[in-house]
Amino acid sequence: MGRIGISCLFPASWHFSISPVGCPRILNTNLRQIIVISVLAAAASLLYFSVVIIRNKYGRLSRDKKFQRYLARVTDIEATDTNNPNVNYGVVVDCGSSGSRIFVYCWPRHNGNPHDLLDIRQMRDKNRKPVVMKIKPGISEFATSPEKVSDYISPLLNFAAEHVPRTKHKETPLYILCTAGMRILPESQQKAILEDLLTDIPVHFDFLFSDSHAEVISGKQEGVYAWIGINFVLGRFEHIEDDEEAVVEVNIPGSESREAILRKRTAGILDMGGVSTQIAYEVPKTEEVAKNLLAEFNLGCDVHQTEHVYRVYVATFLGFGGNAARQRYEDRIFANTVQKNRLLGKQTGLAPDTPYLDPCLPLDIKDEIQQNGQTMYLRGTGDFDLCRETIQPFMNKTNETQTSLNGVYQPPIHFQNSEFYGFSEFYYCTEDVLRMGGDYNAATFTKAAKDYCATKWSILRERFDRGLYASHADLHRLKYQCFKSAWMFEVFHRGFSFPVNYKNLKTALQVYDKEVQWTLGAILYRTRFLPLRDIQQETFRASHAHWRGFSFVYNHYLFSGCFLVVLLSILLYLLRLRRIHRRTLRGASTTTLWLEEGLPSQKMAA
Repeated sequence: MGRIGISCLFPASWHFSISPVGCPRILNTNLRQIIVISVLAAAASLLYFSVVIIRNKYGRLSRDKKFQRYLARVTDIEATDTNNPNVNYGVVVDCGSSGSRIFVYCWPRHNGNPHDLLDIRQMRDKNRKPVVMKIKPGISEFATSPEKVSDYISPLLNFAAEHVPRTKHKETPLYILCTAGMRILPESQQKAILEDLLTDIPVHFDFLFSDSHAEVISGKQEGVYAWIGINFVLGRFEHIEDDEEAVVEVNIPGSESREAILRKRTAGILDMGGVSTQIAYEVPKTEEVAKNLLAEFNLGCDVHQTEHVYRVYVATFLGFGGNAARQRYEDRIFANTVQKNRLLGKQTGLAPDTPYLDPCLPLDIKDEIQQNGQTMYLRGTGDFDLCRETIQPFMNKTNETQTSLNGVYQPPIHFQNSEFYGFSEFYYCTEDVLRMGGDYNAATFTKAAKDYCATKWSILRERFDRGLYASHADLHRLKYQCFKSAWMFEVFHRGFSFPVNYKNLKTALQVYDKEVQWTLGAILYRTRFLPLRDIQQETFRASHAHWRGFSFVYNHYLFSGCFLVVLLSILLYLLRLRRIHRRTLRGASTTTLWLEEGLPSQKMAA
């Protein structure tokens, strides 16, 4: 009987032969059990190997996801890798009343999950400093010479062009957004300035810049962008990953048939600038709010996904900023004092020795008000409580319920289940001089403000000269700290009706060591549809090159599977040889028996 050769697509040294005669010695009566056990063991080993690989590869990423996101926000101080082709860029110019600032943002390629937002962060240069530049004056100064606006803004755009890789310019969106300074200009002057930008910038720069990328935004838009910015930095738009995180049940507008969803509780914002004050916070679908005070938007990349739909109440109050409020206060003092002097025949404030006693200035400080060529002399008495009482009428509150400053409607706030961040003057008033920024406590703040107001000006100046206050605190801050402290307190507690025992206000300049600007919210909102484009492109590539990606990522699985198939084939072939050998032996033994008994075999009989 011949030998049977078995060869596979292995190296030549792996070629071997098996003689059927030797098979019975190897293939005993338990061969089927051995084959089954071998196949099951091989399959189990392959399954275990696959599970271990997947768990190590993806499980570790899942466990580290929250830590990595937190780490990225807290220690995001590394220089941006401009050589990475997967990094995208965006540029926002904030054209304010006193000057213009340009911010360059960057973000990695979207992770492909339509429920996640872009991971936008501020670009940092080689020295790890944020890529930001500011110029003066404000763009509104060119109202009568709009043809000079492009030259005015060119240094900012050149600055951005130097930092964004040249190969990325054509796909880098540029937004020029103008705020309060431009709002007060006539529409014709606004249009002339914007037209000059839209005409000249595309000639000299390759940024992605369309007609909708240059505009004058409203106070409502600015408030929404600020709200988006702070909540994005705080991670409130991310998925719930910790049972200890504060959550809220939300009914999404337009999805009445769907059940309410649980998501992270967002934070409200309070922002008091020099001219205006803003408040913004999320309100439930059941709360009816006038359209001019409500912003409803979807931050997700897919309009059909409602996970990131938000309803935000936004109110802006012009004239309620710290400096504007002081100006209104001084105008009222001047007008009332002049009228009283006429009626009563007094000379209050008309000479240094008969000053108007101002409770909102530090004790014994001297100041002056000049209007229409007249000078009124003031001297501070440093009475914080009297100052608060004096400025209360400036809140313009009404007797109606659920109203705030100027009698504007304000939806109810669930104070026990809310969180607010106070920026600008809320932070300066608590930190620059009083050194208690952060968690706000009304009782502690009131005591510190009273002590400051009642301290003689000479002592305050001595402390200032010794550097006991914040580095950016100047004499203007010291002079009007008493007034602004009282103003902030009244706006917060009387104007917006926050109780004096409210514990969830944090005054801040930075969050996670990052200065939070409304421009961050603007770039996030305006690029919200970009992930959908990336997702569609990735889906297209995957559908046309699936085998290539599969072989690249899972080649070890394929090899193991092929090896298992070959092994199984060999074992089945050996089993077949065993059966053939048994039949041959059985036939030979039968023929021998017949010959011994002298009977012809079936073949001979035939």
